[in-house]
Amino acid sequence: MREARDAAAAEARGNLRPTNDPLGLRRASRLARIVGLLAASSIATIVLAGGALVPTTLTDFHLPGTQIGDVPLSAIRPSDNCTACHGGFSVNDPVTTWQTSLMAHAGRDPLFFAQMTNANQDVANVGYFCMRCHVPMSFVTGHAYDVDGSTLDALDKDGVSCHFCHSLVDPVYKPGASPPRDESILAAMPEVPSHYGNAMFVVDPSGSRRGPYSDAASPHESVPSPFHRTGEFCGTCHDVGNVQVTRSPEGTYRYNALDTEVPDSDLHTQFPLERTYTEWKLSSFANGGVDMGGLYGTHGSTVVSTCQDCHMPRVRDKGCVFGPERDDLARHEFAGAAAFIFEIIAVLYEGDPNVSRRALRTGRLNATTMLRRAVNLGLRQAGGQLGVRVINQTGHKLPTGHIEGRRVWVNVKFFDAAGALLAEHGRYDRAEAELDEASTTVYEMKIGLSAEAAAATGLPAGETMRMALADTIVKDNRIPPRGFVNSAFEAAGAPVVGAAYADGQHWDDLLFPIPAGAARAEASVFYQVVTRHYIEGLRDGNVTNGWGRLLYDLWIARNKAKPIKLKSKSIDLLP
Repeated sequence: MREARDAAAAEARGNLRPTNDPLGLRRASRLARIVGLLAASSIATIVLAGGALVPTTLTDFHLPGTQIGDVPLSAIRPSDNCTACHGGFSVNDPVTTWQTSLMAHAGRDPLFFAQMTNANQDVANVGYFCMRCHVPMSFVTGHAYDVDGSTLDALDKDGVSCHFCHSLVDPVYKPGASPPRDESILAAMPEVPSHYGNAMFVVDPSGSRRGPYSDAASPHESVPSPFHRTGEFCGTCHDVGNVQVTRSPEGTYRYNALDTEVPDSDLHTQFPLERTYTEWKLSSFANGGVDMGGLYGTHGSTVVSTCQDCHMPRVRDKGCVFGPERDDLARHEFAGAAAFIFEIIAVLYEGDPNVSRRALRTGRLNATTMLRRAVNLGLRQAGGQLGVRVINQTGHKLPTGHIEGRRVWVNVKFFDAAGALLAEHGRYDRAEAELDEASTTVYEMKIGLSAEAAAATGLPAGETMRMALADTIVKDNRIPPRGFVNSAFEAAGAPVVGAAYADGQHWDDLLFPIPAGAARAEASVFYQVVTRHYIEGLRDGNVTNGWGRLLYDLWIARNKAKPIKLKSKSIDLLP
């Protein structure tokens, strides 16, 4: 099997079309002209002396599922091909809404490329693994073999595209539910995924389009697929474990042997890099559903049970220009939390005809709106203290997703009767992009290196930004979702660390001392997708190319990822 993969790799490399602008030099120059920040030399490539810190091979990142060479390049068409029938006729149509999502721009995200560059410096060839999720077409084009992303072309940068998603097969065959043809597709595969996650996708090699409807009258073959309406479909990419770091029987994590395949493809045995799907799967939302009273908009129902109920809200409209009007058309907006990423893509790709600024503005608005639904606040006075309850209104941890950079915190201000500020907790200095963390609670996940990992890499033990090498959870006090059970989350690699939540608790209670003379208090919850420390770490840690510097300049240009206020509430205080 390994020899076959090596041969396929050689063949694919021979067919790759090199790019004349691998790191966006022309766009970087355009950015310099627009904001006057980026010197043309900052994107120049630097040779990494001695190669990566850990000399892993492609074998170390091999996972079950579709492999490069399994699907003909002609089988999966660009998303532009879908526009004629599925786009441009409604604010709800699939293509128009998909264009406002980060799915459409996953292959253009400068944060991703800065992260992947530094990861490749630490762990050789890890970019092959990273691109499975962010640039899945690279497993059709073969460009994932160039692990730095230097040969990605327009088809790759189509992101998590219409046709790619609508060609996915449920790897776990379900008699009576799965399309009958899937049994033979799966039987023909050398290795079929038995778990959802780590982008262990299965692509129909014929490229037949799949969707939730059985009555689609289309000019192309259409296969009814219940899989596309399940959380498992989303879990394909929204659960990620580091395949090179495996949990030991004692519960600690250890590096795998080099140049060997993953000992267990169950990502719950791997160090957690993202557990969004797992968090949902273990919540009340996935186990009977939760009536959220219309907080998350879905036509005809207030009960939220699947990922799609929140991130693909259903409306009454047509999904195809000549198709019937449906009561359950899913908007393909995929609104999440990374509003800032839309801003920096808009700057970097200014003037690119394939990138709509209108769509990016809508995507940012959708993300901001989604974020503001994520939390509720409760305030009470308890003697000389202000009690603040932060309530998680999502189906996963708050915050969730990519573990680095994202944080939520509570800001509290006390005012006297004349409105003068007496005291503040969790103050954020926008000019310096610095948060007073010591005076408040910050909900986040932090990772580190154990003594064993430090000895193996020559790096200091303790907290680290080197996600590809981390083997220790230093902190994870993120607020759990409804239905939380400590033992279940811990077993799935999503434990609480550095905090305490009782089973069933989906909120956190904080107390702040009320200063003398205070007549009113105001509490706010803020979200930030990247911190100054993280952005500077990506910049300073990059010794390979200019992605880190480019990302830093984009961060400066777009208000240093200004925090988004999610909720605010005030209370009059008794003397």
